[in-house]
Amino acid sequence: MIEVGGIGWVTAREHGCAARGERTGSDDDGSLDRFFRDGLFAYPFKNHGRLDRASRLTAVGVALALRDAGLSYSAEEKQNIGIIGTSDEGSLASDLLYFKDYAECGRTLSRANLFIYTLPSSALGEAAIHFGLQGPLLYLTAERASLQAALETAEEMLELGEAEAMLAGAVNGQEALYFFLTRAGAGQPNRLGSAREARQKAAKGRTLGDVIQQFQRRQKGES
Repeated sequence: MIEVGGIGWVTAREHGCAARGERTGSDDDGSLDRFFRDGLFAYPFKNHGRLDRASRLTAVGVALALRDAGLSYSAEEKQNIGIIGTSDEGSLASDLLYFKDYAECGRTLSRANLFIYTLPSSALGEAAIHFGLQGPLLYLTAERASLQAALETAEEMLELGEAEAMLAGAVNGQEALYFFLTRAGAGQPNRLGSAREARQKAAKGRTLGDVIQQFQRRQKGES
């Protein structure tokens, strides 16, 4: 069985960790800079100022999920953990920003630090580099229920032995939600049920915000 070892989320209003029972209101200005300043990350996130919004949300969501699972990481350590992400918007916001910069520069050039985020998988790459993830990396698109598809794909990878653990999640708008998944008996406490149960709960939400609320209610002991 594949178990959920940790869940982390961030929205415009708050962020939290499911197993730890943490929900903290956000006084951020929308840039997410406070997360990179105030000790969420085990060590400084290199060049975080250049990250696009999807990459910032992904980094914060992953950091919260790892914290919830009680998993440590460092700049020197590499771990056999994979990551799968999805988004309803892909890299559209960064694509538009890049093209705007290109047009304003006379349609002859644009900044390279904008170009690198025109791939929807770039956010996952930034997270993999910082957290030392050496397992599979996959950006997934699906016509419907992309978060459930990401969770199911992560389960399959674990069952096939492609990684010791997987991170699976989604970023939409100003919200991010990430799950830390492991095989049963892998040494992580099972406080959040199975990955299958997580998929079923995720299916109850029409938006990512709805899904986050499903796990917030679990913290309160609601069904």
